[in-house]
Amino acid sequence: MIPTVRPAGAADVGGLVERNLALAAESEDRVLDRSAVEAGVRAILGSSRRGRYWVAEVDGTVRGQCLVTEEPSDWTGGRYWWIQSVYIDPDWRGTGVFRRLWEVVGAAAAEAGDVASIRLYVARGNRAARAVYERLGMEETDYRVYEKPVGELG
Repeated sequence: MIPTVRPAGAADVGGLVERNLALAAESEDRVLDRSAVEAGVRAILGSSRRGRYWVAEVDGTVRGQCLVTEEPSDWTGGRYWWIQSVYIDPDWRGTGVFRRLWEVVGAAAAEAGDVASIRLYVARGNRAARAVYERLGMEETDYRVYEKPVGELG
């Protein structure tokens, strides 16, 4: 069955929170604060400027999600779309759920007219996800991500 993809809404908050918690546990062995994750999800759903969640349903049940955020580009005069918070329910991995999310997000990016490319980051050790992205035609870039928590500045 081909999943149905739609923008997430307020009724999806609980599921988005659960999948984000599962994602952190699986991908980074991290336990996140549920209330902080819920506040973050609600903030995104409340402002399209922060991002847009998409969910993939099979028979009316959400089986996967992704978040799309934007980065303006002074080099292209357009935007880059970043796919984040990708989570597919374990029993549904390899069934085309992410492919369908990718197709719908890609069509929305093309329709927007000023999206230069779609990007994402993935843990180097996550070979399964990397293989999926490569099968979809994505290529690894030369960039590395650096980070410093704001609370540690100074």
